[in-house]
Amino acid sequence: MTLLLLLEMVASTMANRLAIGGRRDGFSYQGLHDRAATGAGLLVRRGVRHLAYVGSNRAAFPVGLFASAWAGIPFIPLNYRLSRDQLLDLLGRHEGLLVLTDDDVDLGLDADLDVQVLGLGEWEAETAELTRAPEPCTTDGDDIAALLYTSGTTAAPKAVVLRHRHLASYVIGSVELAGAADDDAALVSVPPYHVAGLAGVVSNVYSGRRIVYLPSFTPQAWLATVADEGITHAMVVPTMLARIVDHLDGTTTTATAEVPTLRSLAYGGARMPATVLERALAAFPKTDFVNAYGLTETSSTIAVLGPDDHRAADRRRLSSVGRVVPGVEVDVRDGEIWVRGEQVSGEYLGAAVALDADGWFPTCDRGWLDDDGYLYVEGRTDDTIIRGGENIAPAEIEDVLLGHPQVDQAAVVGIPDEEWGQRIAAVVVPVPVAGVGVGVGAELTPEDLRDWARPLLRTAKTPDVIVFRSELPYTETGKL
Repeated sequence: MTLLLLLEMVASTMANRLAIGGRRDGFSYQGLHDRAATGAGLLVRRGVRHLAYVGSNRAAFPVGLFASAWAGIPFIPLNYRLSRDQLLDLLGRHEGLLVLTDDDVDLGLDADLDVQVLGLGEWEAETAELTRAPEPCTTDGDDIAALLYTSGTTAAPKAVVLRHRHLASYVIGSVELAGAADDDAALVSVPPYHVAGLAGVVSNVYSGRRIVYLPSFTPQAWLATVADEGITHAMVVPTMLARIVDHLDGTTTTATAEVPTLRSLAYGGARMPATVLERALAAFPKTDFVNAYGLTETSSTIAVLGPDDHRAADRRRLSSVGRVVPGVEVDVRDGEIWVRGEQVSGEYLGAAVALDADGWFPTCDRGWLDDDGYLYVEGRTDDTIIRGGENIAPAEIEDVLLGHPQVDQAAVVGIPDEEWGQRIAAVVVPVPVAGVGVGVGAELTPEDLRDWARPLLRTAKTPDVIVFRSELPYTETGKL
């Protein structure tokens, strides 16, 4: 099974249904199929061997993905916010490269780099002309569909290899073919270089749901687009949801969103603070919430916490990521989560496959399963603080600090200590104080927070060092 076959199945089933864009200016599934075919012809004529996408969210993205599948070459979404040197390093790793990029962006490419560049506007115009397409390449499930680079927050970026069979397995196991209603519409605001952006195209197309792109996220634009386009499904990262509820708190008397069409709101990509989630549940009282946990190496979602668990009277399950999806197995070894299944790649370009002899992939996430099969993720193994021989998960301490009414954001890390090996340090952004500003620690002291945390944790887990900052550094996908 390949991405192109998935598209052909949908186009033959619902050719005239809107696929991409607004209700007034979008194009159909047949149009997506034809644009992909035309794009493949362009790639073949130019001798392209890899297609990179370095731009914002827009219709050019799904056309590029399926055109690559038609031409039988890998699709490579890259972070357009990288520095020039970082971007040149990644581009230089791929031969025969065509880069699709925003029209007003100068990549500053070296003259000796084997790279062609095409503006997204020109790509969209040329693929809309529907010229004669080449015969689809004889791609099979083992061919590379996409190369997605890891975020580089904990190590140098690596290109995760996602083959057609990985993505096809993910979507077939979790989505019903043509199962969306005629008026279903999904708003995509996560970055195109994130696995959720890629998986969102495949899953929404397979279901027959119209995809609407938000080129640049602001809470105002997000809420307006949901209302104007009759959005029924959306996916956000935690920092986006926090900004949305903050905006509602400041602009409405009830802090309730006026989005009657929004039936499902999914979130993932990073840990969701419990305080943000509770506020969001109140702000969207008639919307079903879904927590999707996954990794780039697993072709997106491997566990889901569904709507019923979000609205249950017992709130303890909100700290879990839900139950494992069909087709995926989970094993917890010495506190680390391992996964196995057809959608699991565990492969990096130019490196050995990171699967053990039985096909299990180490996620590098710490966690555990309860008796009912709910998976709890406590953070990255690299983030674990080892104090006096005891493993301490920063997430547990962060959750306690975030429960303080004067704490807006918190990050907990280990710092070297000669006696204990590591001490616990917390970096805290206080709630803004009227007339004073954000993050200066006014009306909040380190000892206040230690007194708050000690009875909820214990002395060994109470932060030894607490410092105040005006902000914390997050990636666009919500990772700290």
